[in-house]
Amino acid sequence: MIELSIANGIAEIVLNAPGKLNSLDEDALAELDKAYDDAAAAASRGEVRALLLRGEGRAFCAGRDIAAVTPETDDAQAYLGGLVEPLLKKMAAFPAPTFAAAHGACLGVGLGLLLATDVVYVAENAKFGSPFAKLGATLDSGGHWYFTERLGMHRTLDLIYTADLISGTEAVERGMFSRAMPADSLLPVTREIVARVAVGATEAFNASKDLVAHIRDQRLGLWASMAEENAEQARLCKTDDYAEGFRAFQEKRAPVFKG
Repeated sequence: MIELSIANGIAEIVLNAPGKLNSLDEDALAELDKAYDDAAAAASRGEVRALLLRGEGRAFCAGRDIAAVTPETDDAQAYLGGLVEPLLKKMAAFPAPTFAAAHGACLGVGLGLLLATDVVYVAENAKFGSPFAKLGATLDSGGHWYFTERLGMHRTLDLIYTADLISGTEAVERGMFSRAMPADSLLPVTREIVARVAVGATEAFNASKDLVAHIRDQRLGLWASMAEENAEQARLCKTDDYAEGFRAFQEKRAPVFKG
């Protein structure tokens, strides 16, 4: 169900179970976890400098595959705490810029996969929300934090109580994701951007990724954030890509970064 390909500095991970809207059971989560491990190992060898996550078929990911779940004996903590949360942390810490192209249903764990990705492009008609009211369950995979952070308390609880879904267009307008575009443009546009980033200054991108996460998690103010930026810039100025970028600017040519 999970496919990984690596070419031209890009790892592409595909959720490929369109018959069940790419919903994820325990085995699929283990496959996805391994795909990220393999891609990270390739990144450590300099073979991957950007990653793209996408889904085949009519949806990105409809969430957990509950077709075979027996509710009376289900261990939600084992699934969420033991499998989903470690995977999302691994995704967030991936050692290169990560992108997702999301279309159709993006719910539950599928939403969590997007929240753990650096940059998310969505189809205008993609669907986001919390369908769990119909299951007697609650939003998971970090959804409460993310919705509250981006949408506010009232809109978050509105979506949770009603199980109504919002479109990709509304999600981007409310600051949840990066860009919305027509569904038929989503994958080619995302791939073009990922290819551009994959030949960029990977170390500098990773520094910004860490800074943004730290500012968010520690709620840093302007001057504390600036101090951390200064420290990162001091570290980067000793790298080959930093020197190449400055020389290329001075010589009025395109830089050739090694990552």
